Amino acid sequence: MAAVDAAELCFPLVLNASCRKPPVHWSEDVLLNILLSLVSLATAVLNLIVIVSVSHFRQLHTPTNHLLLSLAVSDFLVGLVSMPVSIYKKTSCWTLGDLLCSLYNLLSYVVTGASVGNVVFISADRYVAICDPLRYPGRVTVARVRLCVCACWLGSLLHSCYVLAGDLARPGRHHACAGECVIVVGYVAGTVDVAVTFVAPVAAICGLYSRVFVAAVAQARATRSRAAGARLTAKRSELKAARTLGVLVLVFLVCFCPYYCIFLVGGELLTVSSEFYLLFLFYASSCLNPLIYALFYPWFQRALRITVTLQILQDGSSEASVL
Repeated sequence: MAAVDAAELCFPLVLNASCRKPPVHWSEDVLLNILLSLVSLATAVLNLIVIVSVSHFRQLHTPTNHLLLSLAVSDFLVGLVSMPVSIYKKTSCWTLGDLLCSLYNLLSYVVTGASVGNVVFISADRYVAICDPLRYPGRVTVARVRLCVCACWLGSLLHSCYVLAGDLARPGRHHACAGECVIVVGYVAGTVDVAVTFVAPVAAICGLYSRVFVAAVAQARATRSRAAGARLTAKRSELKAARTLGVLVLVFLVCFCPYYCIFLVGGELLTVSSEFYLLFLFYASSCLNPLIYALFYPWFQRALRITVTLQILQDGSSEASVL
């Protein structure tokens, strides 16, 4: 019996301090984890294609696409690190040490915060493009967008360091046994985190896109009139972009809100498994974003074809027309 008990431990040599190995059932967990692993791989590959496409082709170096590039970088890190490590934590003992556990938690917070910030900036970009189109080229430039992207990532890093300050100062302080990787956020830091990464961004996104929707409907009605048709034709591309990015924002909110809403209502009722699947639902938006590009953006389809067929390696391919 003792031998069986030891075999169930993460570290059999430290019986009194070791965690038990997570139970794994082939009928559910293993097959589901294989599926989630494939989603993780697809997330990393698809977003890597977006990163390569937007970075390589000069025609795609627009302010809006710089925001999409930043979002793709955060989504790529989700598929490359956050998703696989989440699966590893659920199915195996943590054997990488307390320091790497803290660094992983920090990276997950930074990537999550950056994703939220990018979606807010995308909403603001569409707001200016639709509601103030005449001043859009002067107000939204590549240089300013790059500055906003840097501020987004730096702000996410500083916020994450504040929320995780205790764990970063003493890695493993909240671990009840050897072989687990958990994090406990204090009440004040947790309240600030919910306000900064959920309440304020969702309110801003909904507010901005409600204004965009009203303006888009008004312009669509005006377009039906012959007198206004010629004057508003130039805005149709912006309206189409607003609809496409509106789908992206909607998908983000559908995947994002349940994770925080459950915790606000009563997070103590969650089991470890349900918390994991809610977190993976949030991560799922990172995989869906490039699929949205593929469905609604012809430039992504052309860039994908050029990239997959390795035409991207030819001289002058960066000047190719993909729009």
